[in-house]
Amino acid sequence: QVQLVESGGGLVQAGGSLRLSCAASIRTFSNYAMGWFRQAPGKEREFVGGISWVGASTYYSDSVKGRFTISRDNAKNTVYLQMNSLKPEDTAVYYCAAASFPFLLGHVREDFGSWGQGTQVTVSS
Repeated sequence: QVQLVESGGGLVQAGGSLRLSCAASIRTFSNYAMGWFRQAPGKEREFVGGISWVGASTYYSDSVKGRFTISRDNAKNTVYLQMNSLKPEDTAVYYCAAASFPFLLGHVREDFGSWGQGTQVTVSS
């Protein structure tokens, strides 16, 4: 049973920063790409970015590119989302997700089979 637990959300002013963490209980964590998604009220869940299984590759949606950075520490079974220059439109519940299969570089929701419970990020103007 895979468990993903996000933390680090909160309220921040526009222009500020937050770092989200996601602790994973995956025995072979280093074999799985990880992703971050977000869902704002009334909107569909959208892909924020992902990182390959050893962290060699990262990729982001255009809306966060240059402001957000994903990293991982395989020794700690943890993936991070560093969010800088936050904007009010970044307000959402943020979810981490694990790819459905080892060595699958996921880009869409269907590529990810395990999800965390989400953490709220609110950016005030």
